[in-house]
Amino acid sequence: MMKTTHAHVYAAPASLADDILLEHIENGDQAAFETLMQRYSAILCKFVYTHISDYEQTRDIVQSVFMQLYIYVPKLRANWSRQTSHAPLKSWLFQVAANRCTDELRKRRPLLFCELDVPLEDDENSWPYTIADNHPQPDEELERKDIRTALRRAILALPPRFRSIVLLRYQEELTFSEIGRILGMPENTAKTYFQRARPLLRAALTS
Repeated sequence: MMKTTHAHVYAAPASLADDILLEHIENGDQAAFETLMQRYSAILCKFVYTHISDYEQTRDIVQSVFMQLYIYVPKLRANWSRQTSHAPLKSWLFQVAANRCTDELRKRRPLLFCELDVPLEDDENSWPYTIADNHPQPDEELERKDIRTALRRAILALPPRFRSIVLLRYQEELTFSEIGRILGMPENTAKTYFQRARPLLRAALTS
């Protein structure tokens, strides 16, 4: 006989918070796990594909992220129960996905990472990704599509650590504090790397 808590998940799974769904998953509720997959599959696929530009590998990596989640649910809940506060599940998923992307890129070619000595800038409003969308005309939309394509190529050309920070900041709209937790670095380091990435992107877009 199905437990009452499980029946509730089947009744309204999308309305439950991540922590509650994790509790149900630990109790063997497959519907709760499927709900989390539906909740985060799209953003994880977008994040991973922008890193590796391969649909099949993207699918495999995202599946492996969810498999790791399924296996680690008891450990996650045990660790979080001992903490007064913890990072959201979304941050954990992005951290695992970022690590898997790095592993995949390392297989393809040597992992090159260089910290360029460029001036830091504070004007984040100058970021080229912030392209307004006010019902553009067809020719304007085509131009913006070209810009987005060029920007994506420029992002892919960044060193992997820079690339992850740029994507998490502007594609997922995370704070530098959240990015730092995901990538395992201080908040100020994440901000510094982001600021160092911006001149590289500008140079690629204007070359």
